[in-house]
Amino acid sequence: MNTNLHIQELINLKGKTAIVTGGAMGIGFGIAYRLAEAGTNTVIADLNEEAGNKAAKELNDNGWKAVYIKTDVADEQQVKATTDFTVKTYGRIDTLVNNAGIYPIIPVMQMTPGDFEKILAVNLKSAFLFTKAVAEVMIKQDRGGKIINITSIDALHPSSVGLAVYDASKHGLWGFTKNTALELAPHNIQVNAIAPGGIATPGTGAEKPVTPDMEAILRKFLEKIPMKRMGDPDDIGKVALFLASDLSSYMTGSQIVVDGGVLLS
Repeated sequence: MNTNLHIQELINLKGKTAIVTGGAMGIGFGIAYRLAEAGTNTVIADLNEEAGNKAAKELNDNGWKAVYIKTDVADEQQVKATTDFTVKTYGRIDTLVNNAGIYPIIPVMQMTPGDFEKILAVNLKSAFLFTKAVAEVMIKQDRGGKIINITSIDALHPSSVGLAVYDASKHGLWGFTKNTALELAPHNIQVNAIAPGGIATPGTGAEKPVTPDMEAILRKFLEKIPMKRMGDPDDIGKVALFLASDLSSYMTGSQIVVDGGVLLS
């Protein structure tokens, strides 16, 4: 048994660099926070400038290293620019977190092709673009890497009518995770996923339901959770830290469900 590293060393990411897409708020910021706290140079790639700059400032004010770069994650040129910026700024990329996602509640019978394409572009195409760009860097570096995809419990079981294309994107991301894990394993690049359940974020409206319909959906969902609470972004951040660290050194192609037990119901 290899016990050469002490527990503090296992989670010490000092000097390493991570890109977190959609890292300005919610789950993304929860992940960026824990990675930065562990010593990572953290690049927040997000379209929301105000929230992105605020998030980077909060991390830097804590004495950690973080920077925000405005990025449309579904645009190939912007993805390449963010990847190049990260290498130029920090000299390396060790971790990629494909977290950016949208989840408009639109029944299929009311959905337009434009809605369909936008959801798949942000939730699935972006992961392809960033994985390809960052994996190229990691392969050239020749010291391995970690790619963490944020899927959803909807990759395993639907949660609500109106999320059919969201569900399709998350099923796709889970399949993409497993296959890229196979492809990149020879380069010592580990690819894993986290499947969150109900997490209280500004995007879900769980912090303060924004419409009566959303409030009703959240109330019904909460009744299904054995732990009787919504998750917090830090619940996902801590699992992302586990996957980004040496604690997960023999894992690839796995999906960790973090849902308070809701799939049990």
